[in-house]
Amino acid sequence: MITHTCTRSAVAATAAALVAALSLGGCAVMQKASVLAGIDASDDVECPVAVNTDFTGTMRIAYQQIANADLLVKDRGLLEACMPNATIQWSQFSSGGDVIQAFGSGSIDIGLAGSSPATKAVSAPLSLPVSIVWIHDIIGQAESLVTRDDDVESIEDLAGRNIAVSFSSTSHFSLLSALEHAGMTNEDVNLINLAPDKMVAAWTRGEIDAAWVWDPVLGELMDDDGHIVMSSADTAEMGSATYDMEIAADEFIERNPSAMETWTAVQDYAVGQIADDPETAAESISNQLGSSTDTVLTQFGGYEYPNALEQSDIFHGQLASTLKATARFLQSQGELDAVNEDYGTALYTDAMDAVAASDSQ
Repeated sequence: MITHTCTRSAVAATAAALVAALSLGGCAVMQKASVLAGIDASDDVECPVAVNTDFTGTMRIAYQQIANADLLVKDRGLLEACMPNATIQWSQFSSGGDVIQAFGSGSIDIGLAGSSPATKAVSAPLSLPVSIVWIHDIIGQAESLVTRDDDVESIEDLAGRNIAVSFSSTSHFSLLSALEHAGMTNEDVNLINLAPDKMVAAWTRGEIDAAWVWDPVLGELMDDDGHIVMSSADTAEMGSATYDMEIAADEFIERNPSAMETWTAVQDYAVGQIADDPETAAESISNQLGSSTDTVLTQFGGYEYPNALEQSDIFHGQLASTLKATARFLQSQGELDAVNEDYGTALYTDAMDAVAASDSQ
């Protein structure tokens, strides 16, 4: 059953032994959930929502180093506190493309990926049995095209140059959108598929002229004589909005609806923390990113963080059509075989609607 909020030892919730590392590239070695969540064994973590004692299974979570509520949840061990009889396993990935591969191999149950890889996951040829369950953030200036060449003032100035981007990511989608809007194609530039953690070295060696990427790598390139040419906020104004989303395996959702509702309630709480107490939220997220609180506060300005009530409106409103528009664009670029007739079937809203209804009371 689901009980009222209580306090429990974080380490008791994460007593699982070390688990095997995922075999896919871009994935960090998985450790105890308490270690990955940054929880000291002596800490007592209070669950801010109704505690779920029914879920006794394992939740395998893929996360990325992005300044949003997911890292706050991880840092404070909130899932471990709110599902005390569960085993919570966290594994870090470098990009949404890697997360989608992990879903394809059945290595994870729930994970963060951008709207572009999420759209690819539910479209042919992949057509994975997964659903989109949450929007972590609406991407703005947090993903940008950066170059160190002072003479480059627009994307047209990068014709024939080497641009690094993580293929199948939201940055890739934004870059292709920007090229199309400028009357260019991906053949007018030299696109190099690099995971964000590989871009700094390539930048230092002079192997790339520009990169479309997110923090913390974006900040590192900016600190090394880089300047922003344009951002995902610009491509959103062109009609190509992007999101960081959470995807869950359909089988996991069907077997564990109560766990999905608890996960959603915890994420909704964390979004509220960013809105109501950004400095404290930034402290938690900076622990995970290894950056300063001020840096994270700056990164907050590059995103919008909708709560469950706002997301329910988005999911029941324009999201399916936005994903379809994304799919059509990706198909035009040879990224997809076909566009689904209805992307609404790839949206799971039961947990979100329940949390949103609670928020509105």
